[in-house]
Amino acid sequence: MNKIISFVMVGTNDLEKSSKFYDAVFVHLGLKKVSTAERMISYAHSNDPHEVKFYITKPYNKKPATIGNGTMIALLAESKEAVDKFHATALENGAVDEGAPGIRSDGNYYGYVRDLDGNKITVRCISN
Repeated sequence: MNKIISFVMVGTNDLEKSSKFYDAVFVHLGLKKVSTAERMISYAHSNDPHEVKFYITKPYNKKPATIGNGTMIALLAESKEAVDKFHATALENGAVDEGAPGIRSDGNYYGYVRDLDGNKITVRCISN
């Protein structure tokens, strides 16, 4: 087994607003909404809709969602164009720019944003 991450979950204080944001940006990564519940929404890759990879949720303890300092979620994109589109769409939908798309020190292509709740998200295209 070469995978170590089963899924990613981020907290939100406004599930509807967060859902609209992720619906817009995830289209560029091939992810789609597969389930909606009162406190949680799940996303999976369109090629494998039964394998949820990303959740947005109201915290279980019913306290406000907060961000973790130094915490970042990295998602894979199939192309630099997908990174660019994700980043642009995120900014158009209220995200904060944390680093414009471009090649970083490891030679790969990244774009960084903070979502509507302040969670830091990067999208990475592996250069060959």
